[in-house]
Amino acid sequence: MTGRVQDKIALVTGGASGIGRAIVQALVGEGAKVLISDIDADAGQALADQLNEERGGAASFVRHDASSEADWNAVAELLRERYGRLDVLVNNAGILLKGSIEEASLADWHKLLRVNADSAFLGCRMAVALMKDSGGGSIVNVSSIAALAGRDDYAAYGASKGAVAALNRAVAAHCRRQKYRIRCNSLHPDGVLTPMTRASYPPGIDPAKFTIDSDPMNRMCLPEDVACAALYLASDESRAINGMELRIDSGQFVMSI
Repeated sequence: MTGRVQDKIALVTGGASGIGRAIVQALVGEGAKVLISDIDADAGQALADQLNEERGGAASFVRHDASSEADWNAVAELLRERYGRLDVLVNNAGILLKGSIEEASLADWHKLLRVNADSAFLGCRMAVALMKDSGGGSIVNVSSIAALAGRDDYAAYGASKGAVAALNRAVAAHCRRQKYRIRCNSLHPDGVLTPMTRASYPPGIDPAKFTIDSDPMNRMCLPEDVACAALYLASDESRAINGMELRIDSGQFVMSI
């Protein structure tokens, strides 16, 4: 199929690299107009420029701290002025900090909740306000397998992503009850090969050796694997899918039970 999200207006937070970048490329490749948001202005603008050379005006960039309410208000105004609506929001911005309950600091806890959970809350709130007046849309929240299965070495991170999962269910239920035609689903990847996860590996160890391409028992997948799932949830193909938690973990979760 082609044109699966043709002419839809999408916003992808944390869209300059990793999973976000792959999602942006997938959406643009299937016909969407995408506003890329990120705190990395150089990488975000470079991606928008590259996609515009290839697709002609399919992407634009805005510097955006997704944990800032003021920044979200500015992005909402930009969407209204430039496009007049929002069809798809992918809440992807996030950070990863390692630490068990004995090792994590309160500062780590606050930082993870601010960047991972506050950004999802602010994004969902803005998207509902825009989408309910323009016929509906799809919200995709990027959570983590750590929200569903206990990771002893990522206590605060898992809690921040658990908040995203709980918020996702609440938003889905609210929008359905209000008959807004706004769907809200969450993705729960694990072990995705991105610059963020590469940094968590000890020096001298190449995480690319642990992908499912080399062994189906491995846990690591590629950003494109997550992007395919996000594309499906953004498209009208998933119009009856609401409040779902989709694991993208190569079976890691079920094998651990």
